[in-house]
Amino acid sequence: MTGFTEEFVERLLRAAEAARANAHAPYSEFSVGAAVLDENGAIHVGCNVENASFGLSVCAERNAVAAAVAAGGRGLAALVVITPARPPASPCGACRQVLAEFGDFPVLLANPDGERRMTSVSELLPDAFDRSVLDSS
Repeated sequence: MTGFTEEFVERLLRAAEAARANAHAPYSEFSVGAAVLDENGAIHVGCNVENASFGLSVCAERNAVAAAVAAGGRGLAALVVITPARPPASPCGACRQVLAEFGDFPVLLANPDGERRMTSVSELLPDAFDRSVLDSS
């Protein structure tokens, strides 16, 4: 990740992997963990939580963002997402929109096999609907 030491990136990866171990994914069996770094340097984690009423399921990324906000974080500096997919899967559209609410920052996509792909919020969601759209009306 740009501007982060490899040791710190590994710390974020371990946090995301630990969260992934707690995922509740009995329907898809696709466990996801996420670790988000807030503007104060705190790491917040989330995992996906599925529901028999599929529309009520919540993704790991949104749970990590919610944890950061609940802890007082208002700006995000980085996100790591770990999935079982090969190559590593990217966040869904809803998660991309939620991430865009907090700006553009690096996103590392990974899997347990060690594959990694670096991207950013703006690459995942170009031309995002954000505050600037509301301010222009």
